[in-house]
Parts: sequence; C-alpha cells; structure tokens
Amino acid sequence: MSDGFAWQQLLRAGLRGLGLTPEQFWTLTPAELRLMLGEESGGTPMGRARLDELIAAFPDEMKGDAR
Repeated sequence: MSDGFAWQQLLRAGLRGLGLTPEQFWTLTPAELRLMLGEESGGTPMGRARLDELIAAFPDEMKGDAR
C-alpha cells in the first residue's frame, strides 16, 4: 500500500543521517523533522516595506500616551 509518503527515506534520514533513535524519530513533529533535515520552512521573509506598514498600523505608543 502506497500513500505517497516516503517513510523509508525519512526513517533512513532520521536514523542513519541524523543519528536519532526510533523513539526520538517518532516523537518529532513533521516541522521539527524538516528543520533538522535542513529543509526550508516556507514563505518569503518579510521585507522592510511590509515591516513599515505594520509599524504604522500598530505603533508602540498610542496617541496621547504620556510615558
């Protein structure tokens, strides 16, 4: 039965490549395993323009805040 998931390759990478015990391997989340295998986590990092938009939308101080 093939579910399209490469279990043998993942087990080999975890047990042989990373030196994990079977217990350590099976307690990892998929995200943790991807991180340990060096795979990218996804999305593009936020750029300066988007950071500036967020700073303007959510300032650290409210208007009239007398700190």
